[in-house]
Amino acid sequence: MSLERKDEHDHGAWLAERDLSLIEKTYLMSLIWLDKRFRLVDYLELLEDMYYKINLQMPKSHTEQYNLDNKFWYWYPLYALGSFSVVAYIVAAISGALLGFYYAPSTAGETPEAYQTIVAIMKDLNFGFMLRSIHRWSAQVMTAAVFLHMLRVYFTGAYKEPREVNWLIGIILLSLTMVFGYTGYLLPWNQLAFWAGQIGVEMALVVPFVGEWTAQLLFGGFSLGQPTLQRMYILHVFVLPFVVTALIALHIGIVWMQGIAEPH
Repeated sequence: MSLERKDEHDHGAWLAERDLSLIEKTYLMSLIWLDKRFRLVDYLELLEDMYYKINLQMPKSHTEQYNLDNKFWYWYPLYALGSFSVVAYIVAAISGALLGFYYAPSTAGETPEAYQTIVAIMKDLNFGFMLRSIHRWSAQVMTAAVFLHMLRVYFTGAYKEPREVNWLIGIILLSLTMVFGYTGYLLPWNQLAFWAGQIGVEMALVVPFVGEWTAQLLFGGFSLGQPTLQRMYILHVFVLPFVVTALIALHIGIVWMQGIAEPH
């Protein structure tokens, strides 16, 4: 396979010879139009070729080695546990986006506005209590599922060659899940959130050499206030979702190419 341009072909005549419906003709004409400009077929063939070359380098699975019935491994999504965390992440993302329409990241007022909006969501908004509960529980399920997933990967030896890179990506995702949970925990700006934030500042300050700089960057200073809430909100809503989504896509893509590891 190469990316050399093929000889010109009379696609119009080729289409005219066939008895196609309007939908089929429109689909093929659109595909031909795109392929003439972006060479989609060539690049798809290149990706397919790369995929099979990569898979040829993978060790045989137990089902291939011992000719086990593949249906035996249909429980893999449950076994892998990663699918649970992905589903929980999607539910948390959708419910979080809906909550964002009503939440205000502000500490203004004797009772912080952020806390007031949370109370209003739970008491005044139709299905608000359920919406916030879905967001909170899906986040907790995601955290638990990621932990269990990592434990399963470790104890079954799924981190070994050739899956080291995906293991490292998983560790990064586990860390970001914890950051996700922490930044979300602070957003209600109630007593629990305040003291959790204070613990975060104290922990940042004990880091050698860069402790003060870290506290300034993450919390906006050494005491909690509007800059702290603003930073947690930006991290939770505008930074982490894009980073985590990209890493999950990469993680799943590698699993798709390498296959799910069986116990070693």
